Amino acid sequence: MTTLTQDIAAFTSALTLDTLPPQVVEKARTCLLNAFGMGLNGLDTPYVKVAREAVLATEGEVANGATLLGDGRRTTIAGACLANSALFHGRAQEDTCGAAHFGTVLIPMLTAMIEVQHYPLDRLIPSLVAGYEAGGLLELAFAGKTTPAGFRSTATYGSIAAAAAASRLMGLDAAATAAALANAASFSGGVLQSFADGTDEWRYQPGIAARNGLTAAALARAGSVSAPLALEGKAGFVKGFAGVEVPANLPASLGHDWATLRVTFKPYPVCAFNQTPVTGALKLRETLNGEMPSAVRVRMNPYETGYAGMDAVGPFNSISGTLMSIPFCIATTLIHGVPDMKRMTTYDDDAVEALIGRTVLVSDPAVPTLSAVIEADTANGTKVQEQRMTAADYAYDRATLSKMLRRIGDEQGVPPAAFTRIEEFADRLPTGAITDAVASFVIRG
Repeated sequence: MTTLTQDIAAFTSALTLDTLPPQVVEKARTCLLNAFGMGLNGLDTPYVKVAREAVLATEGEVANGATLLGDGRRTTIAGACLANSALFHGRAQEDTCGAAHFGTVLIPMLTAMIEVQHYPLDRLIPSLVAGYEAGGLLELAFAGKTTPAGFRSTATYGSIAAAAAASRLMGLDAAATAAALANAASFSGGVLQSFADGTDEWRYQPGIAARNGLTAAALARAGSVSAPLALEGKAGFVKGFAGVEVPANLPASLGHDWATLRVTFKPYPVCAFNQTPVTGALKLRETLNGEMPSAVRVRMNPYETGYAGMDAVGPFNSISGTLMSIPFCIATTLIHGVPDMKRMTTYDDDAVEALIGRTVLVSDPAVPTLSAVIEADTANGTKVQEQRMTAADYAYDRATLSKMLRRIGDEQGVPPAAFTRIEEFADRLPTGAITDAVASFVIRG
């Protein structure tokens, strides 16, 4: 009888471009495009600067090391994981798999590893998929327990995803990959309180998860002795974080229910759970014709309304608070329209504050996740916008995503040639070179 780490490792270590379904390969290309594109669009966010300073203070500059994107200096692979993950996470428009943002963990890590250690580029997509599948399997099964307990999915499952991806890129066999997954299970963690407090720790969690997963794989390659029951044991990962038993049939979905195909993208710089409320508020705004409601009620699924920071009403002093707050996102959208970075970082708008005070958040189990019902009381009666969406509505293809990235790039002053460079990189895979993607940030500079 095999263990869960062995089952996952047997699957992820065997992934190749030839065995992956074409739609999975295409989705991986799209994930790469989104990560690099949002990195280009987020170079003016402050978090990457903080991360770079911390990295250079602890890791230093390294000749022939991994590039700090948008900066040009080089450091260790682990240092680049932290700094570049903060960059890709800067606009909060990273990809989403359930409640986890694996792209911000995996893509900076794999990019740095290939750049420094010269792994074959034809391993990039299989390694990326390995990470999404390992992390996504566990996130789908257990996030319903771990999120209400206060654990953030990106950090909790990200180290395991990173270990699977790094192991595949290194070419580790199934036994060593299982050891890497076990190591990562011991290194996992990350809480949600920063969302409730409107602080920035969450910006750096993906980079820490990437570093932990990379270390987990390096230890396994060096011969670490790791717990076979790291995931399902009585004192293992699942019991510790979720407090439940591992379903016996959990590994059966590997290779059938592809987590990579569940990955979605964000049109607005707000929490994944706020994408649909904003979409609904934009439609409701059209029917209001400039009239501000006397009261607003927003009905959403309790899983979403219970997430840290979603019910915050201010006062706000950071985008970490506003992008999570359903009342803020609804109010600023109804008043100003599309919530761009300028609106999300305006903390003293009297009209927005007043409407937040008239907005009530209602937890309603009858409303599916990724949906919202917005009720606005006006002088002409109550107007209702029922916005029901699914993950499929946010699973953009590459052409749609390219247009979105370029639209945001126009706002940010990113040269179109930078997007062309990363589009060509994603399209040519597995040919080309990782420096083609890295060079797009030189164009941006």
